[in-house]
Amino acid sequence: MKITKPRGYRDILDGVKNTEKAIKLVKDMFQSNLSAQLSLLRVTAPMVVMKGTGINDDLNSIERPVTFPIKELDDSPAEVVHSLAKWKRLKLAEMDIPQGCGIYTDMNALRPDEELDNIHSIYVDQWDWERVIGPEERNIAFLKKIVKRIYEAIKVTENRLYVEFPEIKPILPEEIFFIHAEELRTMFPEKTAKERENEITKKHGAVFVIGIGHPMADGELHDGRAADYDDWSTINEEGFRGLNGDLLLWNPILKIAFEISSMGIRVDENSMRYQLELRGQKERENLYFHKKLLNNELPLTIGGGVGQSRLCMYLLRKAHIGEIQCSIWPEKMREECRDAGINLV
Repeated sequence: MKITKPRGYRDILDGVKNTEKAIKLVKDMFQSNLSAQLSLLRVTAPMVVMKGTGINDDLNSIERPVTFPIKELDDSPAEVVHSLAKWKRLKLAEMDIPQGCGIYTDMNALRPDEELDNIHSIYVDQWDWERVIGPEERNIAFLKKIVKRIYEAIKVTENRLYVEFPEIKPILPEEIFFIHAEELRTMFPEKTAKERENEITKKHGAVFVIGIGHPMADGELHDGRAADYDDWSTINEEGFRGLNGDLLLWNPILKIAFEISSMGIRVDENSMRYQLELRGQKERENLYFHKKLLNNELPLTIGGGVGQSRLCMYLLRKAHIGEIQCSIWPEKMREECRDAGINLV
């Protein structure tokens, strides 16, 4: 168990009632802004999918999903979703969504293998979104354009929050800074990936790290990514691999780079084949989702997730994600948080 207890921390919203009001404001405001910025239609999403279809998100390919038998399906196993990265692409095809438009949904997931701390919970809630693109948009310039729109939605939400709760003063910089993971490694060769993120995000306030999933020049990964949703292997027009990345904000309470969103242009047939082979997962090509993609039955897309509790935690200047959401925490963590003035719901 890891817990950070910021010295002198206090809840600037002064209690549960104001916090709950502010959470609702952030969630209502942001999803409206996100939908407008990216031309997204809200859809209803599943909490469970059938095991063995390849639809569930494999995250870093090591996390175990919650699995259970369904009585009425002869005890066939189902899984609680990790996220909806691949399901959304199937949904876009089913709904025949045109290029330039997309969908978003409230995604609720369980990730029982998470290491619990100030920013990680076994319960994950995020706005999962996906948008149809054309082949001419599979480039780094388009990725940056979409990132800037998402960042603008966050900034507008922060400014509105300040109007309603003047004690929460806006701190986001005007622009978001872009850098590739390989450039970051070159800048800080002796530091770990997380330490590099801290250095660059502390300097710029808001950063998008591009190219997460492919081995870098030193053979290491900046961070893990599954092989079958984000395209982290295509060589982009800047000469680096990857059309995906993470959106990071400097958290002044915890003094860390704070991941708000993981997103990217999704794999096409060629990049998925390459990435599956690189990870030694060629057998996945026979799964339902993967066969549809390889048969050109799914649209080209860009997509990602924006953490709901994460965004609320950042904008409301909270020290622990458990101040935003109800989840399960070790009793020792609850006691330490209580002693530090951090009230877990």
